Amino acid sequence: MSNTSNADKALQKLAEGNTRFVSSKLIHPNQGEDRRIEVSKGQSPFAIIVGCSDSRIPPEILFDQGLGDLFVIRVAGNILDDIGMGSIEYAVSHLGTELVVVLGHGKCGAVSATVQGGEPHGHIGSIVKAIAPALEKAKGLAGDLTDNTIRANVGLVAGQIRSSKPILSKMMEEGKVRVVGAYYNIESGKVEFI
Repeated sequence: MSNTSNADKALQKLAEGNTRFVSSKLIHPNQGEDRRIEVSKGQSPFAIIVGCSDSRIPPEILFDQGLGDLFVIRVAGNILDDIGMGSIEYAVSHLGTELVVVLGHGKCGAVSATVQGGEPHGHIGSIVKAIAPALEKAKGLAGDLTDNTIRANVGLVAGQIRSSKPILSKMMEEGKVRVVGAYYNIESGKVEFI
């Protein structure tokens, strides 16, 4: 089985889980005692999710997954620093995870703060600074500026992962990892892969 098909299967598994979530037909897989005992011996998550800290978008619930299924990195605005990038490198290099999903979402407060401008207080300024290139990219596009910035931010973070040297860019070239963007509609619950 090729690495691409493993990533494709992982993406399909996420899409199917999200369909169950949207239709309120959750099966809550891998959440019982047997699974807890199984993963206490090690982990092999099938996907990495780089998502926002927003309390309304827990990936395990949105994708109807359980213990040990997802390797989740969450920070406001689904942005990455060296520590987040190292976490991805660990999952692909040591755990064999082949799919990375950058999950943005509607009504993202970090992106809204960036679009609104002003002087952010404390360390929030670091988040706004990281999202600012997405705002610049979204300016002049038709449609809602905040929503366009959310989507642009997903694309920029996905690009950052794809080009990260030395580990991730090499694995991308070798076809050992796939990086996709996604947008979560906070009202409908639907995840759109972009």
